Amino acid sequence: MIQTIDQTDAPAVGSRPGKVRLGIRDVEAFYGQIQALRGVSLDVHEGEIVTLLGSNGAGKSTTLKTISGLVRVQRGEVQLEGESIARLAAHEIARRGVVHVPEGRRILRGLTVKENLELGAFTVKDSGLRRQRLDEVYALFPILHERRHQDGSLLSGGQQQMLAMGRALMHGPSVMLLDEPSMGLAPKLVTDIMRIIKRLNEAGTTILLVEQNARLGLRLAHYAYVIENGEIRMQGAAAELRQDESIVKAYLGVGE
Repeated sequence: MIQTIDQTDAPAVGSRPGKVRLGIRDVEAFYGQIQALRGVSLDVHEGEIVTLLGSNGAGKSTTLKTISGLVRVQRGEVQLEGESIARLAAHEIARRGVVHVPEGRRILRGLTVKENLELGAFTVKDSGLRRQRLDEVYALFPILHERRHQDGSLLSGGQQQMLAMGRALMHGPSVMLLDEPSMGLAPKLVTDIMRIIKRLNEAGTTILLVEQNARLGLRLAHYAYVIENGEIRMQGAAAELRQDESIVKAYLGVGE
């Protein structure tokens, strides 16, 4: 069922399978004196892809940054498996298994593809496990193995997105936060990236996806939230939201 949210509403719980892996309750966040998030609440259940949709400046990326510790939670709560992570530093949140793949990929210039990947395993002490994960990333993204000795910053946009996702996988995430993975990519590459995201989810990774392309996000996700001016305005099963053209047009400005 699609729900339109008002400030006094609590998020719907209990109707989705699996336990809540990542829970956000009444979160407020600021950039200086400017309030970016206004009482944001959402759940990501175990095994789900949840997409957060909205127009530019609505608060999508800020929500991910707040979860991952890059933006401070001023009020409210962020919980992983029922335990608070709201006041932890970003590297401590990553150690707990919440891994953020930011908009723009952030590939480190001057480091090879392999070196960029290895940075993703900075918390992994077991050398055998690091090698195993590197092999798994190469199997998932063969082009990264082919170009493992090349400067990562010289890859194409699509290949850099694969590298950013591969670097996150080296950490062994329980929750992956993906910010605009399709941005700037050719249609064929977008299809490839979305297919890989689906495969990762089917293999057990829980995903919170920010995606400017509303139709794409709703096709991929199990559940969706719509954010507007820093507030969650709507939520529901992605399949239901996808079928309601009036909702897509009114809230996301996407009609084609």
